[in-house]
Amino acid sequence: MVINVIIGAADEASNTIYNTTGAMKEMSISLSEVDGSSKATDFLTWTSKKLDSQAENIQTHATKNRLLIDKGLRMLYVITAVTISLSLALSMALLGSGVLKFQRILLVLIALCWTFTVLCWLFFGFYFFIQKFASDTCTALEGFQQDPYNNSLSSILPCEELLSANSVLTDVSAGIYDLVNKVNQNISTSYGNILQICNPFSSPPMYEYQPWNCSATSIQIGDIPRVLRMLACPDSQSTCNGGILVPTSYYKTIEAYSFSIQKLLDAYPGMESLVQCQTVKDAFSQILQKHCKPLKRYLEMLWEALVFLSIVLMVLVFVWTIGAHHEQNDHSIGGSVSPSSGHMLEFGRAKVTIDDSNQ
Repeated sequence: MVINVIIGAADEASNTIYNTTGAMKEMSISLSEVDGSSKATDFLTWTSKKLDSQAENIQTHATKNRLLIDKGLRMLYVITAVTISLSLALSMALLGSGVLKFQRILLVLIALCWTFTVLCWLFFGFYFFIQKFASDTCTALEGFQQDPYNNSLSSILPCEELLSANSVLTDVSAGIYDLVNKVNQNISTSYGNILQICNPFSSPPMYEYQPWNCSATSIQIGDIPRVLRMLACPDSQSTCNGGILVPTSYYKTIEAYSFSIQKLLDAYPGMESLVQCQTVKDAFSQILQKHCKPLKRYLEMLWEALVFLSIVLMVLVFVWTIGAHHEQNDHSIGGSVSPSSGHMLEFGRAKVTIDDSNQ
């Protein structure tokens, strides 16, 4: 069902935002243990709260609209089904009462059939409009697939606004790319090729997220704390078996930032999909491929059936109205002729009696 696809896209968008804010909250907690990071933690906390509010707003509207639409569709289905069923039943009853000459019942059924004929025409107009609207909507969705940022739906979709956030993602990608390259360079200078950190982004200017495009010997950013514990020890630790002693503040900073960056990378594909409006594109693509043609065909069949039923009812009502009118006229003529005939018979008998007496 189309509404399920749209609501699913809204839920996916809100879940992406929640995943992002979850990563930001964990980053804030991790960075709070590092000296001089209060501004970063305050910014992350404020941003995550704002995004959580937006995600909750999306979910609330999606749930509310889904309930209203489901309720409206059920009511429309019931009303349409009842109207069509009663119209068919009335047409059969009209035929039966007309054949059996039930005059009063016939007149009542004719009046009811007129009412349901009007309803059928109204439903035809409604479904005809919906079918044309659905066809135009599918055409607009095709235009959106070709150009998401310049089409007839641009005024009601936030894709163009989200596009402005793409520069922020590019800055994040460039920052992580430069940081990893700098760390790898420092490691090579100080310790040789002991290890290299996987750079999850491609070279400029694209900075595409490609975490799989790394050598087998490189380590992921999220694995840095584990490797660090194998190679180094904080100077606050009483014993260090063969590890390199580093200041505790540096040790905690490396752990906090590597953990935070990995959390950011985990949420990156979802953020990129959201910013590039990929969630909306996927939803519209699914509607175009699976729902547009069946929906238009179903609506067309429905309004064609309503037109046929309306015409049949009109013909039946017209025919039986004329028949009832002629039947009523026949009864009226028959009732007015009988007394006159009787009077003429009596007059004829009286005349014969007078003639006989004269003879």
